[in-house]
Amino acid sequence: MSKCAWVTLTTNDAYSLGAMVLAHSLKRVGTVHDLVVMITPTVSEAMRSRLREVFNLVQEVNVLDSKDATNLAILARPELGITFTKLHAWKLVQYEKCVFLDSDTLVIQNCDELMEREELSAAPEVCWPDCFNSGVFVYRPNEATFTSIIEFAAKNGSFDGGDQGILNSYFSQWAHTDITKHLPYTYNTAAFAVYSYLPAFKEFKNKIKILHFAGKVKPWLLNFNSETKQASIPPMFTHCGDFIQLWWNIFCDNVHQRLSDQMLPHADYFLQEEAGLAGALAQVRLGEPRSSEQEAYEASMRRQCWESGNIDYTGKDSFDNIWKKIQETLEMKPEAPAKSADDDNDKSSVTPPEIEIKATAQKLIASNVTTPKPARSTNKPTPQPPARQKSKKSK
Repeated sequence: MSKCAWVTLTTNDAYSLGAMVLAHSLKRVGTVHDLVVMITPTVSEAMRSRLREVFNLVQEVNVLDSKDATNLAILARPELGITFTKLHAWKLVQYEKCVFLDSDTLVIQNCDELMEREELSAAPEVCWPDCFNSGVFVYRPNEATFTSIIEFAAKNGSFDGGDQGILNSYFSQWAHTDITKHLPYTYNTAAFAVYSYLPAFKEFKNKIKILHFAGKVKPWLLNFNSETKQASIPPMFTHCGDFIQLWWNIFCDNVHQRLSDQMLPHADYFLQEEAGLAGALAQVRLGEPRSSEQEAYEASMRRQCWESGNIDYTGKDSFDNIWKKIQETLEMKPEAPAKSADDDNDKSSVTPPEIEIKATAQKLIASNVTTPKPARSTNKPTPQPPARQKSKKSK
């Protein structure tokens, strides 16, 4: 067993997809260190068996939740409370030094040299460089440190409700004491940052060692064409499109065949929109013409992507396709009900509601958007015609 290890955490089967791709990305670049994944009870047994095939150690841990709804609301990320669970990483005392990696990271180049860094080494947070991002950090496992961080958290809380807030407070000297603990940004480059220095991303792209798909957008929640094995890259993410495709290439080559349809939703998943995604992906046939059954599986996955906020605007979910579907639905003629003798004699029979709805909808579509507006009211009484004058003869 190596004295050092790469450590990650997964709390459900969907994030386990990221963990397995991460593990294979580490193997792809030739790491010499162990791979460890911490899992919570919400990971299915089917997924656990697959994780054991990839990682040197699969360690179940209890869930630690910050219960800090107020600060998590500021981030609009209530699911991050459970990320306190990563603090269990300090209990892996069988290792002398470790690097923690979020399961939504992807190792692009070998970076075993990180094991030479000291605790706590991390890269700056893109939106606030005086804080470090806790998606990648070097640390020394130690039971006393674990206890100390938990006690600190209980007393002081976390300024963002998640692990990043508590770790930045606990290791507060990171910002100004020892610059050697500042990792270059290339060890934790944000792929989908709201604000990103795109010119620098393009200039130093070949030097990126670890890419972090931070935020709600995850590679496994982007639309994917099983026949061509190509990911659908949203327009705002074209700068890292090749990295997204690399994630899917590793998935197709090393992970897909390990999936099982027994990877089902779990009632305790904190991200319900992702539940069952691994099981659905297990049913997909890669590189084959899509049958109606395969189309149904992909439609199910696309719906999960839609519900998680990742919409294929330029593909099947484009406005033109949605409008086309609406028109096709409107043009479908409902079956006329069978006529009876009584119907012919009943002059008071009414038009079926669905036909009335269709007719109304068609009129609305056919109507010109620029229908002339009615004349503006002047709020004056309508003038009355002048009274007829009586004839002089009638006098």
